[in-house]
Amino acid sequence: MIAQHPERDQILLENVLSALGNPLRLRIIGVLADGGEHSCGSILDEVSKSTLTHHWRVLRDSGVIWQRPSGRENLLSLRREDLDARFPGLLPAVLMSIPA
Repeated sequence: MIAQHPERDQILLENVLSALGNPLRLRIIGVLADGGEHSCGSILDEVSKSTLTHHWRVLRDSGVIWQRPSGRENLLSLRREDLDARFPGLLPAVLMSIPA
């Protein structure tokens, strides 16, 4: 079962910045920035499932990503529209800072 995602007006800047303050989570955001949905197992192959589960929770609970069940896996996507509405310009600045 997936925990409740925060509503748009409940997304707090300090939680978003804290979530994005980790290099691995920044890499995840870089992958999700293409606008599509990605299965949890398709984003980073070299990281253990338990570690990724922790990072999905931090990103989801802070309001940075959507996570929805689909069969036996979860699909992840970036909450671009919500983040742009709450903090205009933040997401493009963050994405530009992610090394290629």
